[in-house]
Amino acid sequence: MIYLAVGFPPAAKSCAYRMRETANQFAAQGWDVTVVTVEDASWKLESGLDHTLSEKVDPSIAIVKLPLRREDLETDLRRYSEERALTPAKWVRSLRDRQQETFPEMNFGDWRGALEEAALRIHKDKPADLLLATCVPYTNLAAAWRLWGEARVPYAVDFRDGWSIDVIDGREAFTRDSENGRWEERVLGSAVSLWVVNDPIAEHYRARYPELADRVHVVRNGYDVDSAPGRAHSPDPESGLVFGYLGTVNFSTEHLGAVLDGWRAARKREPLLANARFEVRGHIGHGSVRGASPQVELLRDAEADGVTYGGPVAKADVASTYARWDALALILIGGRYVTSGKVYEYMATGLPIVSAHAIDHDASNVLKGHPLWTGPRGIDWEALADAFAEAAHLAVESTAEQHAEAMAHADRFTREIIMSAAVEKLVSELPARKGDLQ
Repeated sequence: MIYLAVGFPPAAKSCAYRMRETANQFAAQGWDVTVVTVEDASWKLESGLDHTLSEKVDPSIAIVKLPLRREDLETDLRRYSEERALTPAKWVRSLRDRQQETFPEMNFGDWRGALEEAALRIHKDKPADLLLATCVPYTNLAAAWRLWGEARVPYAVDFRDGWSIDVIDGREAFTRDSENGRWEERVLGSAVSLWVVNDPIAEHYRARYPELADRVHVVRNGYDVDSAPGRAHSPDPESGLVFGYLGTVNFSTEHLGAVLDGWRAARKREPLLANARFEVRGHIGHGSVRGASPQVELLRDAEADGVTYGGPVAKADVASTYARWDALALILIGGRYVTSGKVYEYMATGLPIVSAHAIDHDASNVLKGHPLWTGPRGIDWEALADAFAEAAHLAVESTAEQHAEAMAHADRFTREIIMSAAVEKLVSELPARKGDLQ
């Protein structure tokens, strides 16, 4: 099996967790897996590296790292052309045009040739029975299509968040008659299976391509068992309750500002929070602006209110990070088309959860029934203040049984269970689908 998985470990990206488990499950079910990603130097420019992610990659998996990188993230001035140095805006426009000459995707369109040649080369050396392309980049679809066209290797697509749906704004990202739309329809028409992360996205694709409805499957993100602290919870309000956020800081300053305003108000109103702390951990920004943004400034300005920003957390340290906290703040962008991977991990901690996201959000569907969830409050600072206060009481007053029940709520969402079933189903569908493909 050839797995086109740009973002595979050691890339410090949230998608790496899903990619790692997918490859591991294929290997566990007897497949000879070759992963295609890009060189580590590319991730140093973008999101950074976390080598602890690679520690649990099945050693039988071959990993091919292509010498590809995003030119726009380059920070070494010695690599700049004269045009880029003198007229950077013009250079960027020219770059975007060039990137989309062969495939309609900014940043990655010009990777098409290298990805296609890699797939063909790997298949020539070791004939493949299946190719799985995960997006982004969507340019991977071109490589899947090329190998299908030349060697009739069946392929499946893990869209995760989809392409023709803007999951943040909840609208169509492009029309079916656009170049992107023609590519999507063409590639999906011959795909064995299409995976997406939640039901609303699946509904979008089933409505858009009714003839492919039975090939669209919801494969949720889930969480890794080793990321959960797995312990009895013992808060100490005398020394100060500790709330935490762990995840990519990709929300707006307005969104973060509402959360911090709610936190400040809660500390003033609720005695249990008078000496509480709020720790924010995770990646902020990409490339040259990594760790430096208006969001960082907001967090620094809130230090007097017990707020700290401690940077990213290595995968190996996720469980111990959760173990230090008494409650969690789930801060998410988007609405009904967004779930996020963190919601599953948060549930597995068994800790009280404050939701700081739109009320009509798919994370709310996942959290429904969680005994220590304060419920959806929207992004209103006064409502969030009440939620922080409620979570403080839940942290102190909840029983060991409630804590165990909260952890059990997440049991069905372990990544191993989800991806094992998804891979098994895809493999079982393969023989029957071969005759249906265009």
